[in-house]
Amino acid sequence: MEWILAFLLLGSIVGFVVGLLGVGGGGIMVPLLTLIFLQQGVDSDSVMHLALGTSMAAIIFTSISSLRAHNGHGTIKWNIVKLMSVGVILGTFIGTFLASYLSSLYLAIFFTSFMAYVAIKLLIKKQINTENTVISNQNLFFSASGIGAVSALVSIGGGSLTVPYLVSKSIDVKKAIGTSAAIGLPISITGTIGYLINGWSTDLGYDYTVGFIYLPAVLLISVTSFFTAPYGAKLAQRLPVNILKKVFALLLILLSVKMLLSII
Repeated sequence: MEWILAFLLLGSIVGFVVGLLGVGGGGIMVPLLTLIFLQQGVDSDSVMHLALGTSMAAIIFTSISSLRAHNGHGTIKWNIVKLMSVGVILGTFIGTFLASYLSSLYLAIFFTSFMAYVAIKLLIKKQINTENTVISNQNLFFSASGIGAVSALVSIGGGSLTVPYLVSKSIDVKKAIGTSAAIGLPISITGTIGYLINGWSTDLGYDYTVGFIYLPAVLLISVTSFFTAPYGAKLAQRLPVNILKKVFALLLILLSVKMLLSII
């Protein structure tokens, strides 16, 4: 019963953060799922893979809810979503194959380093004020491919990369968050398929798993996150840009520290 409550609570928090900051929630789920799975007896050699795959599958449902909420507020730039989707799909699929060959330790170290890097960069980088910056299709494709690959390795919806990238191209941060939420859907679907395929032949000795995905966690997290995401999205429309950026950066720093402590 305590694990059921833990997954439900995790889903509630993830959903709210997804709506507020436009991230897929993987940054929260992966560290906490890793700790839960270790407590449940999952082998340490496979625990990160299971956490990454489970997180990615749960992100599908939170991404749908967040996408609907942001679309209702008119903050999604669909022309950018369409152009970046091909790149993120390709990059994400390749990233899941790479993750399957890395050990849990290396994946955890990469996760921690990535979260710290993005948080610090977001805190110290000033928003560019140039208006009507033109983004070439080639730039969007290659950037999206990189975002997809990294997103698969750390199991995020891409918000921690997509939001800063779009802001650097002079897109308003609220529209960047909304657009990132939409891009998170193809990332999560492709990532789930990739972790499903790569973990299909792996015997984790853990019931109710399909590939690198733990189905009960996906179900419980998705149920609560689906309903809490709209509340986060609603709050995102009321907060000033500077507060959004600070909250986003602070969240990433806390997650990196949490993950580092779990490795130790």
